[in-house]
Amino acid sequence: MPYDELLAKRVRSLLARRQGFTEKKMFGGVGFLLEGNMCVGVWKEFLILRLGVEAYQSALDEEHVRQFDITGRPMTGWVMVEPDGARGVPQLKAWVDRATAFVQTLPAKENGKGGKPKAGSRRKKTKER
Repeated sequence: MPYDELLAKRVRSLLARRQGFTEKKMFGGVGFLLEGNMCVGVWKEFLILRLGVEAYQSALDEEHVRQFDITGRPMTGWVMVEPDGARGVPQLKAWVDRATAFVQTLPAKENGKGGKPKAGSRRKKTKER
């Protein structure tokens, strides 16, 4: 199943005026990276959000939210929001703002595009917060 193009367009429009975001096709969907760190994505009909471990559990307690698990191994700190949880602009904006607030606390990737650091880089790995 392809990803929800309309949802991706809605996310794209929210991020259009923000600095540091790039878009990348990934995991059969689309991801939006902030300074090279994955922040928000769309997979099938789901909104994918990186919220960090501190906000993870409280987000899972919210309606229309589940663990981010597309491989059989849930990713702590990441959630999937069902379509009903992001139907309106205020709902979608609130989720995107939460993910952006967390990802802004992470160090930028050296190449700014996500993925592996440039050859010869000695950047330290950081744990998910």
